Amino acid sequence: MARCPAGHDSVTEDYCDVCGMSLEPAPVTAVAPDPAEACVVCGAVRDGRFCEECGHDSLAPAPAAVQAPERVRWHVTVEADRAYFARVVAAGGPDAAAVGFPEFCPPRRFDLAGTQVTIGRRSRSRGIFPTVDLVGPPEDPGVSHSHALLVAGGGGWSVVDLGSTNGTTVNGSPDPLSPNRPHPLADGDQVHVGAWTTITLHRVATP
Repeated sequence: MARCPAGHDSVTEDYCDVCGMSLEPAPVTAVAPDPAEACVVCGAVRDGRFCEECGHDSLAPAPAAVQAPERVRWHVTVEADRAYFARVVAAGGPDAAAVGFPEFCPPRRFDLAGTQVTIGRRSRSRGIFPTVDLVGPPEDPGVSHSHALLVAGGGGWSVVDLGSTNGTTVNGSPDPLSPNRPHPLADGDQVHVGAWTTITLHRVATP
């Protein structure tokens, strides 16, 4: 004699002849395991709460992405600037009529390093060896041996006129800089010295 889940004795073995409850065993439903997930930090397959590779708790917020610091390099290009030369001649600068624009003067590049970069024309007899050496050829006679200084600071550069004979101007301004006073520069700014020399500042960022 069979016994139903309610406790009745039943002659029949498929259904209880007292209450009619099924006497067949309930089917067992297989429970699918939780699918594996990738760790949000290292990407490894995580079967449980904690990543076995890096230990990250899957219930904790995902950490913010860490970006590599940006590396910044600076350099200047030096070239003969016909537009600047025309302004010097029109303004009647010192010996402007006697100075000609060079027929060939390929651009030159100087990388900036350290905290100070000197601009001028070297003189072995006077012991002057500027970093941005404009001795030529061709040589701009309006550039002093110790003409100007580039000073690093605040993530950028400033230019300082060192009391040069013919002065230093920036971005086409007709007004020369006051000697020995830093003038902040930005990427792409142009520093004009001598009769036809333009120095352009360049900022290059790399990841």
